[in-house]
Amino acid sequence: MVAGEAGGITQHIGAYQVRLKGGQKITFLDTPGHAAFTAMRARGAKVTDLVILVVAADDGVMPQTVEAIAHARAAEVPMIVAVNKIDKSDANPTRVKTELLQHEIQVEDLGGETLAVEVSATKGTNLDRLEEAILLQAELLDLKANPDRSAEGAVIEAKLDKGRGPVATVLVQRGTLKVGDILVAGSEWGRVRLLINDRGETIDQAGPSTPVEVLGLSAAPEAGDEFVVVDSDGRAREVTEYRARMRRESRQANVSRQTLDQLLKNRKDGEKRLLPLVVKADVQGSAEAIEGALTKLGNDEVGAQVLTGGVGGITESDVILAHASGAAILGFNVRANNQARDRARRDGVEIRYYNVIYNIVDDVKAALSGLLAPETREKFLGNAEILEVFSISKVGKVAGCRVTEGVVRRGSKVRLIRDNVVMHEGELSTLKRFKDEAREVQAGQECGMSFANYQDIQKGDIIECYDVETLQRTL
Repeated sequence: MVAGEAGGITQHIGAYQVRLKGGQKITFLDTPGHAAFTAMRARGAKVTDLVILVVAADDGVMPQTVEAIAHARAAEVPMIVAVNKIDKSDANPTRVKTELLQHEIQVEDLGGETLAVEVSATKGTNLDRLEEAILLQAELLDLKANPDRSAEGAVIEAKLDKGRGPVATVLVQRGTLKVGDILVAGSEWGRVRLLINDRGETIDQAGPSTPVEVLGLSAAPEAGDEFVVVDSDGRAREVTEYRARMRRESRQANVSRQTLDQLLKNRKDGEKRLLPLVVKADVQGSAEAIEGALTKLGNDEVGAQVLTGGVGGITESDVILAHASGAAILGFNVRANNQARDRARRDGVEIRYYNVIYNIVDDVKAALSGLLAPETREKFLGNAEILEVFSISKVGKVAGCRVTEGVVRRGSKVRLIRDNVVMHEGELSTLKRFKDEAREVQAGQECGMSFANYQDIQKGDIIECYDVETLQRTL
């Protein structure tokens, strides 16, 4: 599975059915581990009956593991721990089981109730034991569903396929889904034209716990939407129109509230600089994960603003929106069509293509760091005391000084201090040692100085010399 993913990491949610020798079937929902896919994993836990927590025996409990535990708890789903990579030389399954105690997961070996199986995915070690543990748990939970009723379930993933139109991957939870059924998924509906199973085979019907791709919907639903089969087109329209209206109203409420909050915050903290972005991805879950990851970037000064996030290729309307708002377009596993490319070239809109989510996050983070106002820091160089003031025609007043501390350097900034009060800040117009121009004068030496465009200097004044360093900040 991972071999087909960019960067060798799982970036899409998937569902597969395994058929065992005894005739039983187990449906697996595979969810990515990257922190950006939190929402996707939360949805995965909601539609599952049992969570298998895969922990690497050489790595132990990682932040993503803790996150997955939280989702499983929130969905109130029982758990089986699979300790993977036990074939590796530095594998330590006992450490994993002990670390899990910190998160209130007590495995059977340590006197708890959670089943734990030590496996190796590459060698196939103990995978049969893991299957047995799943079936045993399913028996204890008495998992049953009625196949003789209209189908209900959840949308796992949704995408726009060039040849096939909107395609939704759904998991049937109750009833049986058949070709020809009228399906309502979120705020979209349609008549089921085709059902395709996880092996790419066309099937006529899908019973409980069967993952299938559904063709025939009017548009791609949102991942995580619930679907139901209704008895007529009129009923389907009624339900979808109501849901679309509710969704629109909630979004409008969020936008107006957020804008007021932002106005108040901007008044308090000064203007926050936002980097506008248009995000297009191959599937709904990825688009949502990228939006979630980008909105978390930034601080009180800078942030990323996703103007729109959608599924499918980059179109001319995306480029028009980006041009109007000065945004860049990020494409994840999608490309721009010819019209969009020509328009982007003409309008000077930047389109960037990615296939690994880490790279998007890193690039946007670097761009936001560039928006941060640089930090200026003063570096003290030295002090000089004015011993005498000379008036020279055509030059003006020149101060005869002794450098009391550090060094005085031509080109650096200077302050004139009288009775510990700063009288003037500026630059030196001349710095002389005897009759010669000097680049710098060390402590203990005498020199002549005059200020650029400033004449009010007196005996006893102190001249402080300093440099200003500019440091580029990063997030």
